[in-house]
Amino acid sequence: MSDATTDVIVAGGGPTGLMLAAELRLHGVGVVVLEKLAEPSGQSRGRGLHARSVEMLDQRGLLERFLAVSEKFRAGGLFGGLIKPWPDGLDTAHPYGLAIGQPDTERLLDARARELGAEIRRGCEVVGLRQDADGVTVETADGTCLRARYLVGCDGGRSTVRKLAGIGFPGEPATTETLLGDLEATADPATIAAVVAEVRRTQLRFGVMPDVDGKAGVYRFIVPAEGVFEDRTAPTLEEFTERLRACAGTDFGVHTPRWLSRFGDATRQAERYRTGRVLLAGDAAHIHPPTGGQGLNLGIQDAFNLGWKLAAEVAGRAPDGLLDTYHAERHPVGAQVLAHTRAQMTLLGTAPGPAALRELFSRLMDIDEVNRHITGLITAVDVRYDLGDGHPLLGRRLRDVPLPRGRLYERMHTGRGLLLDRTGRLTVMGWADRVDRVPDTAASDVPAVLLRPDGHVAWVGDDQGELCDRLAEWFGAAVG
Repeated sequence: MSDATTDVIVAGGGPTGLMLAAELRLHGVGVVVLEKLAEPSGQSRGRGLHARSVEMLDQRGLLERFLAVSEKFRAGGLFGGLIKPWPDGLDTAHPYGLAIGQPDTERLLDARARELGAEIRRGCEVVGLRQDADGVTVETADGTCLRARYLVGCDGGRSTVRKLAGIGFPGEPATTETLLGDLEATADPATIAAVVAEVRRTQLRFGVMPDVDGKAGVYRFIVPAEGVFEDRTAPTLEEFTERLRACAGTDFGVHTPRWLSRFGDATRQAERYRTGRVLLAGDAAHIHPPTGGQGLNLGIQDAFNLGWKLAAEVAGRAPDGLLDTYHAERHPVGAQVLAHTRAQMTLLGTAPGPAALRELFSRLMDIDEVNRHITGLITAVDVRYDLGDGHPLLGRRLRDVPLPRGRLYERMHTGRGLLLDRTGRLTVMGWADRVDRVPDTAASDVPAVLLRPDGHVAWVGDDQGELCDRLAEWFGAAVG
């Protein structure tokens, strides 16, 4: 087949891949998304967007679309099955999460990527790749070859791209497994609620959620499996009902499964997020237990960090080393998520030791400062990239604030950098094609702040020379 050419191929059309495609198209990068499934699976493993992901949607003008099909929730300290009141003083103008099924998230991000001009090909499975100094050639299962300057693997925990690129995936294999599925049930809601409350006194890996995706009578069941199945095949209805009876003493009369699946507690992270012209994002770069609901969010946040950097590289205006900051910034964040999901799995244990630890941890989370810390950890609003020594804001993202005209996040819809200038005398001349200046702003109590396209602070100060240095560091050489 012919060898067509594009700027970036994204392998995987889940939330991470679609978010990345939209971010790249925002900057005019040619994008082809290759998704091996001919149709969306309908499975809804990820059912929530945390506060930082909500902020990102607002920063790109997508939040209203998501609010129209989701509900806000404010479960603070959602850590290891321990739910505490939402803490006061969390550093965000969006102190909530969104309860939304993964199919809706994918549908909205798919629509956004297509609106911006991304090409999305379904039923296209990547089976081969080879890269050279100028680009990557990707082969699909039907023998088609597609050439691109870069390839990003967003193709899940068993990533073909990662394996073909020879990137190691060290970590720990699964030691426990959990069954997950959406099913109808004949038991009445009061009985189901009573049984769940009793079982969860000792088994926090068990849970039932009613009215899944707004469908009355359809429940999301989560139940510990009997062991670990190496072949990863979906459980049968018989296996599911057997495990329900073993854990709850009843199968609730479940029938007509919408879908059934299983997941383990394996914890792994790619050794590197980039090798040459091949990069990884989302589950292709890291897998961990879903406790805390961070997997889908972590992937979207990877894409938000990578998109503008890769776009600058494709456009030929990226400063030296910019693309490598993707690994430098996101690998530590992924490692931290893996670490605290391991801690959460320990808290979910049923042995006396984990039970005692859970009781202690619950008391600690009643302390406001601890609850706020844990909530900031789970929601990712406390993420701070290591950009060196300097002002405490350096490397952090800014919350949304009012501006003389509109809001801060409204000014970020185009994905450009922003200079928030209270001095009235700084300039972005030479970078005006990539960075906007917002004068007379009270967005912060410092003289001026330079924001990257992902909203993280790249510089704080009032010296024009220092500002020019940081503009060149993050946005490339001045023009004109």
